[in-house]
Amino acid sequence: MLLRRHFGQLLLSPAELAPSRDDFEVVGVFNPGAIRAGDEVILLVRVAERPRERRVGFTPSPRWVPGAGLTIDWLPDDSIQVLDPRVVKGKADGLVRLTFISHLRVVRCGDGRSVQEVTDVRFLPASEIEEFGVEDPRITVFSDRYYFTYVAVSRHGAATALASTTDFRRFERHGVIFCPENKDVVLFPEPIGGEYVALHRPNAATPFCRPEMWIARSPDLIHWGRHECLHGGGAEWETGRVGAGTPPVRVDDGWLEIYHGNRQPTRSGEVGMYSTGVLLLDRDNPSKILRRTAASIFEPTADFERRGFVPDVVFPTGIVETERSYLVYYGAADCGTAVVEFSKDEVLSALG
Repeated sequence: MLLRRHFGQLLLSPAELAPSRDDFEVVGVFNPGAIRAGDEVILLVRVAERPRERRVGFTPSPRWVPGAGLTIDWLPDDSIQVLDPRVVKGKADGLVRLTFISHLRVVRCGDGRSVQEVTDVRFLPASEIEEFGVEDPRITVFSDRYYFTYVAVSRHGAATALASTTDFRRFERHGVIFCPENKDVVLFPEPIGGEYVALHRPNAATPFCRPEMWIARSPDLIHWGRHECLHGGGAEWETGRVGAGTPPVRVDDGWLEIYHGNRQPTRSGEVGMYSTGVLLLDRDNPSKILRRTAASIFEPTADFERRGFVPDVVFPTGIVETERSYLVYYGAADCGTAVVEFSKDEVLSALG
């Protein structure tokens, strides 16, 4: 059952941001972390860019070199296989490369329903573990410090790292907290039973099981253990991938988690539609699911969600509460940043 959209807005599109270099172009501003900081909503937006230059018979694959910045590897077309608009695979070694590279950008949104300022503050790749980019931040606040997880992509795979800030101008890196392959890590906004808790998505190369979302615990946000499987995608709309979306929010009955699912593609070169579901987790034992939506509650229907760098994608990554609603921030078609407003009562009613 799709929920009613009480408000919806495309906040940012690629044409509104300048690239890092004149010889690059922005192809996506999407998958934003979101947090209310004081009297305004701040987004940490993923900016994906690629080289403008085209060479006949070659595909560019950018990477970040510490101390030197962006560089471009030109891959001969006859040496690669195009998997989808984002990824190519070497025919000789079977290893994949990206056709773009990402960094993060601070955006100020006032009441959360429109963009007030696209700042010049950037969170750039800084080490070998981030050489193919930094992606998909999720923000949680602890004791007036804003922590965000992000995906660090490199020749070693997609790992999840942690950073923090007090002012969204200067950032402190805390290193990798989930080794490759692991993405979509969200932190619960308060310790539970004296421990920090996170949801994460192991991305196994060997498909022993359906896609799964896991839960883990930590004494200090850095060292994680007590891993358990939380939810395996079973519905048709979550047969390809399943993972956390927004950081969980506390409700009267427990923890509300708005998560994403991806439908298994049916044709080569497709990615498959991304949709959204909801879990209600036990307040004291969040590894226990109390209720869930059997069907997706949010699917790509607007033109900017159906057409873009990767079509048919709504990918929730940030959430801000108002008195009666949730503002959910999401990536649309791997191209734009958007916000949708759902009634709190209607979200809870969808859980049955």
